[in-house]
Amino acid sequence: MKKFVAGMLCFCMMAAVATACGGGDSNGSDTPATTVNNGGGDTGETTEDPATDPANEGKTPINLYAFTEEVPMMCQCFLDTHPDFAAQYYINKTVIPTTEQQYQPALDQALLNGGEDAPDMYVCEEAFIIKYTQGDMSSFAAPYEDLGIDVDAKIEEAQIAPYTVECGTNPDGKVVALGYQTTGGAFIYRRSIATEVFGTDDPDAIAEQIGAGTNSWDAFWDTADELAANDIAIVSSIGDMWNVVKHQPNTSAWVVDGALNIDPNRESFLDIAKDLIDNGYCNDTSAWQDAWFADMAGIGEKPVFGFFGPAWLVNYTIAPHCGGDSAPADGDFTQGNTYGDWAVCQSPVGFFWGGSWVLCNNDSDKKEAVGQIIEWITLDCTNTGLQYYWANGMISTDNYAEDGVMPEGTYTSDSVASAVVMGMSDGSSDFLGGQNMFDVFVPANEFASGEGMTQYDENINAEWQNQAGYYAHGEKDRDAAIEDFQTYVSENLGL
Repeated sequence: MKKFVAGMLCFCMMAAVATACGGGDSNGSDTPATTVNNGGGDTGETTEDPATDPANEGKTPINLYAFTEEVPMMCQCFLDTHPDFAAQYYINKTVIPTTEQQYQPALDQALLNGGEDAPDMYVCEEAFIIKYTQGDMSSFAAPYEDLGIDVDAKIEEAQIAPYTVECGTNPDGKVVALGYQTTGGAFIYRRSIATEVFGTDDPDAIAEQIGAGTNSWDAFWDTADELAANDIAIVSSIGDMWNVVKHQPNTSAWVVDGALNIDPNRESFLDIAKDLIDNGYCNDTSAWQDAWFADMAGIGEKPVFGFFGPAWLVNYTIAPHCGGDSAPADGDFTQGNTYGDWAVCQSPVGFFWGGSWVLCNNDSDKKEAVGQIIEWITLDCTNTGLQYYWANGMISTDNYAEDGVMPEGTYTSDSVASAVVMGMSDGSSDFLGGQNMFDVFVPANEFASGEGMTQYDENINAEWQNQAGYYAHGEKDRDAAIEDFQTYVSENLGL
């Protein structure tokens, strides 16, 4: 098996290069090059050697591979709050960014090489989690039950979001990866626009207005028409809609029985993209670019009603780009400050966007120790577990080294994997006009689905979004867009 994987590694490296050098994406990529708490932190590889630290003399290293400083921070927090464990172990971290396609090849090679430098723990994100839980590299992932974790009972006790379990389950039905955050998505909208056009900013009323939970876009398009009549875009970009459609429930995988499969839900994105452009339903921005951020501050080409996304999009993207750190004193949200003018409601269809999963190397001789850390990060639903700290704003990746664990509410509250923890926590936010976002994101996590994913999705999703953009802008017709997409997949992925 590992000889086969070594051969596949060479192919995956070539595919990664092809993706990095492929045609321009007129709609922006699915994820940012660097984001905080959806894969944020340092943008360079960590090089310090903790083995030379006198404080670690006589201790056993736990090798950790990650693409940001987030999970290393959590591991350090575990050591700080579990002194008996810290007396025996230290974390030897390797942090490599996902930019420039660096992380996966490095992780793959480290797993294949084995030995004392091989990862004991490693972190994977949405874009490539399936490769490591169900795909070519899945044989390296140890079942959580082999780490001494009563995983089924713990999942039930903590009420872990089902989609995260689906993504983290291997072909034998064993859980090999779980997350600590949840990224089930909602519709994040401007209160002032809702009041102006619909006469209310109430989340339940706006949810009904856009057809929340119907698994249909009909009411959403009716709402888009009403907004367009007032010269308001319903979303900022084509990509904002793709983030929903790509993980829409009841959507079959891109690859079925070794062949490319275009599910009707995903094919419908061609029409969605074209409708957005032809009808002026969006500002035709690109994700992670200045114009996209300008729409968050209300200073784009025309006002934008909302964005689709998870809690991290609220906390770490819209809030920092809203143009202020408190609501405008005069209540005027049209002057480049939209702080306090936002709310969240359920989406027409369930989806998730982003997330990180934690795995243990099957070849590690420290499984029990790694299991203690992983259980604390992903399954502990007490008020001394990582998820409680995270949901209640008690720790921060950027500030942990200096501050440690702080009182509740010190930092931003985030959506976590355990519904039990979120039920114990307060997700209220001044940025959201006092709304408790957990009231929306807990059911959003339930509505999301992790089915229908493959290890090829990162490349396929990017190219499908590219072709939808070309079609929407009239650069090619529908048949040509589909044909060019099929050609790309055949030539680059052999499907």
